Amino acid sequence: MSTERTALRGRFTGPQGFLLAGSFLITLGSFAVLPYMSVLLHQRLGLGLGTVGTVLAVASLIQFAGGVVAGPVAARIGLRRSMLLALGLRTAGFAAFVPGLTSPVPAIGALLLVSAGAALYLPANKAYLVVGSPESDRPRLLSASSSAFNAGMALGPPAAAPLVMGSPGVLFTCVAGLFAVVGVGHAFLPRDAVRPVAAEAPPPATGERRSGLSPFLVTAASVYAFMFFQHYLALYAVPRTSAGFYGVVLMGYAALLVVAQPLLAERVAALSYPAALRWGFGAMAAGMAAIAGGGHTGIAAGGVLICLGEIVLFLKNDLEALARSSAPPATVFGRQRLAAGIGAFASGVVGGQLYAAAESAGSARAFWVTVVLQCVLLPVLLLGLGRRTARGRSEPRAETTVG
Repeated sequence: MSTERTALRGRFTGPQGFLLAGSFLITLGSFAVLPYMSVLLHQRLGLGLGTVGTVLAVASLIQFAGGVVAGPVAARIGLRRSMLLALGLRTAGFAAFVPGLTSPVPAIGALLLVSAGAALYLPANKAYLVVGSPESDRPRLLSASSSAFNAGMALGPPAAAPLVMGSPGVLFTCVAGLFAVVGVGHAFLPRDAVRPVAAEAPPPATGERRSGLSPFLVTAASVYAFMFFQHYLALYAVPRTSAGFYGVVLMGYAALLVVAQPLLAERVAALSYPAALRWGFGAMAAGMAAIAGGGHTGIAAGGVLICLGEIVLFLKNDLEALARSSAPPATVFGRQRLAAGIGAFASGVVGGQLYAAAESAGSARAFWVTVVLQCVLLPVLLLGLGRRTARGRSEPRAETTVG
C-alpha cells in the first residue's frame, strides 16, 4: 500500500490534472482583461481617475473578502457546484462587458460579477484539489496550483495587448467563450472527492504545531510586505532603468515562481513555521534592500529574492492553515483570501503615504529602507505574539493538572 501511495504522489489524477490546466486557462483569460481595466474605464468610458480607483477598490474587496462566503456555499451545494456557479458568474460578467463597452454602468456591473465569481472559485478550487488526498500530498498539489495560476497571470497581459484597445469587444467575447468551455469541463468532474485514500496517521506534534502562530495573521502580514513590491516597484524602477527592463523583471519573476515553487514545495513543507517566517521575511528584506541599491542588478536581484520569500511564506501559510483547522478546506482557503485582502489593503494605504513622504524628502530609496525594516520586524512581532498565545493556552492546562 505504501509503495502504491508513493507512486501516486508522483503524478496527478485526471480531475486534478484538469483543474490545474483549467486554473491556467482561467487565469490567462482573467489577466488578459483585468490588468487593463483602469485604462478601459478611464480612456474608453470616460470615468475620472478617482471614480476608477473607487470601482477597482470595491472590486478587489469583493474578490478577496468575498472568499469567506465560499466555505458556506461549498458546504451547502458542494465544491463542484460552487466552482460551476463561480464560473457561471465570471462567464456572464465577461460577456456583459461587450455591451458594457459603450456605457459605464453595465461595465461596472460586469466587473463586480467577475469579482464575485473569483471570490467563490479559488477557495473551492484549492479545496477540491486537496480533498481526498493525504496531507503529505498537499505541498505538491498547492504548489502546482500556484504555478498554474502564475503562468496564466504572466501570459495573459501580453496575449491580450494587440486587442485590448483596438478590438476590446472581440477580446471579451473570446474570454467569455473560454470561461464557458472551461465551465462545461467542470461539469464532468466527480462530485467532490478527487481521490479517496486510506487514512494516514496524523503527523507527530512538533514545536510549531504547539506554537500560537496564527496563519491568518501571518498571511495578512506576508501579503502586506509583498504588496509593497507589487504596487510600487514600477514607480521606482521605470525612471531608473526603463519600461522594457521592468517588463523583463516581471516576466522573469513569474517564470521563476512557476518553476521554483513545485521544486521547493517539499522543503518548504518540512520547515517549522517559525523557521519559514525567518527565511521568508528574511528573503523579502534582502530583496527590498537590493532594490534600494538601485540599478539594473539590484532591481533584478531584489526580484529573485522576493520571489523566494513569496514561495516560502505563501505556501507555508496555506499548509499551516489547513493543518491547524478542523474546518472544511473551502472555509480555510476562504479565510486565507480574506487575510490576503486585509494585507493588500493595508499595504496600499500605508505604502502610498510612505512613498509620498519619501519622494517629498527627495529620496525614494528611503521608502525601500523603511520596507526592509518592516520585513525585519514583522517576524519578530509575529513570533513574540505566537509565544504569548502559546503560553496563554498552556497555563490553564497546567493549573488543571495541578488541581
